[in-house]
Formats: sequence, structure tokens, C-alpha cells
Amino acid sequence: MPVGAGRVAPPPPAELRYGGKYSKNPLEEAAFAAMVRRLPSVLSRTARMAWAIDRQAVLLLAGCQLAVGAGAAVQLTATAHAMRAVFGTGPVPDRLHQALPALLVITVAAVISRTATALSSYADGLITPVLTTEADSSLVAAVCRIEAAARAEDGCADRQEAAEMGVVRSHVMVQDATRLTAAVIRMVTASGVLTVLHPLLLPLLLLAVVPAGVGAVLHARVTYETHYANVGDRNVRQNLRGWATSAKFTDEIRANTMTGYLNFWYRTISERIDARTLTAAPRMLRIVLASSAIGGIFLVATWAALAWLVSTGRIEPAIAGTAVVAVQTTLGALSQVVIYGAAMFHTSLYLADMDSFLDYADRHAPRRGELTLTGPVTEIRVEEAAYRYPGKESPAVAGVSLTVRQGEILALVGENGSGKSTLVRLLAGIFLADKGTVSWNGEDVTRLDPDTLWVRSGLVPQSFAQWPLSVRDNVTLGQPREDGDVLVREAIDAVGLTEAVHQLPAGLDTLLARDVWGGSEFSGGQWQRLACARALYRRAGLLILDEPTSEMDARGEHTILRKIKALSGDCITIVVTHQLVNTKIADRILVMDHGRITEQGTYDQLAAGGGLFADLLALSTDR
Repeated sequence: MPVGAGRVAPPPPAELRYGGKYSKNPLEEAAFAAMVRRLPSVLSRTARMAWAIDRQAVLLLAGCQLAVGAGAAVQLTATAHAMRAVFGTGPVPDRLHQALPALLVITVAAVISRTATALSSYADGLITPVLTTEADSSLVAAVCRIEAAARAEDGCADRQEAAEMGVVRSHVMVQDATRLTAAVIRMVTASGVLTVLHPLLLPLLLLAVVPAGVGAVLHARVTYETHYANVGDRNVRQNLRGWATSAKFTDEIRANTMTGYLNFWYRTISERIDARTLTAAPRMLRIVLASSAIGGIFLVATWAALAWLVSTGRIEPAIAGTAVVAVQTTLGALSQVVIYGAAMFHTSLYLADMDSFLDYADRHAPRRGELTLTGPVTEIRVEEAAYRYPGKESPAVAGVSLTVRQGEILALVGENGSGKSTLVRLLAGIFLADKGTVSWNGEDVTRLDPDTLWVRSGLVPQSFAQWPLSVRDNVTLGQPREDGDVLVREAIDAVGLTEAVHQLPAGLDTLLARDVWGGSEFSGGQWQRLACARALYRRAGLLILDEPTSEMDARGEHTILRKIKALSGDCITIVVTHQLVNTKIADRILVMDHGRITEQGTYDQLAAGGGLFADLLALSTDR
């Protein structure tokens, strides 16, 4: 990338490896035999998943495979009869007339086989889309049910990215399994005929194909090892691509001349991924050459044995013709068994990653009680609560105790990293305390059904989502009420957005997604008002506002704070803010420092107290 005067080229991005506490390469301790044993298990799993989706389609698939196998056997048997007639004695027209019934049987069997193959593709088309959707949905559901704290664990994002490949491979899983099964059936039928013709031919043919099978499995292993090594970099590249190409960051990227820098990073990571892939290419070549050479030797031996059997009179010419067809059929079937067997083995590795992540998600899903909270939220009590983020040495919240009751507005202030946002997540039951307790109405949150908590909560986080949904759905978040749009309009009016919504082309039905044709966009301050509107719409017992007015103008900020004050009698309100003047609406202010509450009181008390609050207040007015 070009470098201006006085500047130096940026360093390349750090090399990242897929790792973390729970990550484990499924090939680390897998011997070749163990890898081959994966095949029956993944076939069985595919069959179970397909059976659960569409039993009739599975039965159709099975019937088609049997029809294809039976057709192959009939064609080979009929070929033997036709060959005997063709190579027999007598006039050519008579010999062809004698071969005609067998030729008709061959034609009918071929038509049946092709029809069965077409029906098999149809059945696969019935199963695969649903199977892929199920796999994808199960992965999304798993991510959504993980405890919030687990998302911060080392390797969680990389494990999720690796699991995505399982979803991708599920798209071809049924098709590969079907083709493998069909190839096995054809191989069995053809090899049975070949064995009848002469027992020496089949062992030679197997020796010709087995090296290719071994090579295919080893090739798949190298491919997966390369994929595994690239997981971390691919994860970063995917995120970087989203940031670099999103319209939301266009101004920042261009105004700060970041285009060259981002392109440099993206290309560097891509080249590193390519380098690992290219490094594996010689190994793959050696595997393919060795397996092909060994297989080729035995294939030559197979044809040489067939020629020797014919030349020595051990097989008559008519049977030799059938043997040629049988060898070609068996060889083709064996080759397909190798190809699709390797594909299924490859799929099993990616499914192992997906299974591993689903197990991880299950282990980290909320393990809480099933008690249901009844009635309004009257009190939330925290007793000596402590919480430390995974991988951090110091706790974000250290031994905090407080009680907040219905009708009270509590403000949390402090410098960045003081533990404010972590504390509100403990209060809301999003995080569970490592030590101490958090209780709602006297019940420990670990004993309560989490939905019981969250249905009574309204949260405006610092980083809120700008959902690509209509205005209405952005407020209700898919939870409309019997009142229809009445409560939606009340919430929008409460945050001062009524005029802005009226100006949108479709009012409440306007899609808030500028990147989508027909969509519109809000400004940063309007989006923040909308985030407040969705919290107010919930009419929750606990209302948490984490920097709720940071992007608003003075009028919007005044409107929101006035509405919070008016609604405070019906709920517990927690306001986290760096704008200390806003804490005047609070009944009580808590000052946090290094995860602990160091001061508390009213605005006037703390402003005159000479502590951290007074220092921060003085700094905010020293312009």
C-alpha cells in the first residue's frame, strides 16, 4: 500500500490459529483405521436425519438404489447371454435373432436404471433443502442459547466459524450418501458376476482400486488439516470484509484514508490462507501419484490376467466379452465408492466440528431453575456479587452489594472499565455472578427461568442493534400486543420520534435498511431514540438504560429523561451515563471504581463530597 511522507508501512496482521480451551482437531489422534470407521457412522447419521425429515423420500431413495443395483446385475447377466449368441455358430442373422431377447432385457434394465436415478435425484431434492435448513437453524439456535459469558471464552468465535462448514457440507451430504450407496450396490452386483466368471479377477480389481481409496482418504485428511489451520484467519477475514464493505463505515474508512490499509490487511490474510493451501499441494500430489501408480500396476495386472485366461482357453471369448463389461462396471462402481466414500469422510470431519460446537453450546446453555416469577418486580438485591470475564485476571465486578426497589431511579457512574455495564448485566440476569447472589423479589436468579427475568426487562445497551426491519418491528421486536399500534405509537411519541416516522415513505411499515432497495435510514440519534422506544414499549419491571442519550441532541435527551422520570413509579430504573448532569433525575447515584462501589448518594451530596464524582463533574465542566 502507498505510504506518505513521514509514515511507514503497517505491519502485517498477526498470525492467528484456531484454538481455545475446547478446540480439538478431530484428526489429532485418529489413525487411518479410525478415519475409515467414520464412514458407517456418518452414513447412519445421514439416514437418521433424512428419515426424520421425509420418510417417503427415504423409502423412494432406497427403492431406487435397489433398482439401480438390480438393473446392473440384470444387464450383466443378459450381456453374457447376448455374447454367447453373438459368438455362437451359424449365420449372423440367426445369431443376432438369438441375442435379441437378451438385448431387449438389457435395454429395459438400462431404462429402469436411468429412471431410478432420476427419481433418486428427485427424492434427494425433497430432503436436502430441509436438511440444510435444519442444520443451519440448529446452529443459529445453539448460538442464541449460549450463556452470554461463554461468548467471551477463547476460541468460541472460531469454533462457530468451523461449525459453519458443517452446514455447508450438509447441502451435499444426502447426495453423496445416495451416490455412495448406489455405487456399493452396483459394485456388489457387478463383482458377484465377475466372481462367477472367474474368481481371480475380483481380487486383482480390488487391488487396483484400494490404493486409490487410501489415497482419497489421505487427500481428504490433508485438505481438512489445511482448512483447520486456516479457521482463525478465515474468521478474521470474514469480519474484516463485512466492516470494509459495509455502507455504515464508508465515511470513516474514506475520511481516515483507511482503504489502502484495509485492502492490505485483507490481501495479506488471504495470501496467508492461500500459502497454507499451496504448501499442502505437493503432499496431495505425492499422495495422488503414489496411489495412482500402485493402482495402475494392479489394473494392468487385471487386464493381463483376463487376456491370459482367454488365450489359454480358461475363459471362452463370449464370456471374456462379458468379463470386459463386468470389469468396467465394477471398476466404475469401485471408483465411485472411493470418490463418494472420501467425500462422506470429508463431510464427517466438518460435521464433527458442528457437533463439537453444538455440544459446547449445550454445555453453556443456561442451567438455571424453572421457577416462574409472579407479580411485578418490587426488589432486586445484590449481595457480595463478583464477576470476572473469561481470560481476565481482575474481576470486572468485585464484591458489590446493593438493593434497588420499585419506583427508584438508580444512576451508575464511573470511568470506563469501572464495571458499570457488567453490574447491570448481573442485575438483569444476563450474567451470573461467580460469587455472591443476585435475587429478584427474594428469589435467586439462578433458580428462576431466565425468560421470567427477561420478559420483565427492558434494556438499551451501549451497542444496540439497528435491525433491518420495519419501524414497527424495530419497536416490538416481533412481540406485538393486542393493542395493535397503540402502544407502538405511544413509545415512539415518548421518545420524540413521531414527526420523523411520519416523514418516512411508509410510516411504521418503512424498512429501516438503507442497503436494501426501498429501505430508509435513521440518523445515529434517531436510532438511539428508537432503541429507547423499544425498551419503553415493553413496559418492563426493570428498565436499564446504558448511555441512552449519548448520540442525541439536547431536545431528544431532555425528552427521554423526562419520560424516564414519569415512568419510574412503575418500575426499577437503572441509568448508566458519563453525562453526570443527567444523574440529577436519579434518586440515588452509585459511583464505581475498579469493580467496586466507592460512593453513593444524591447528586447534591456527591457533587459536594470531594470524591471521584466531584472530580469527574469538575472535569466535565472544565472546557
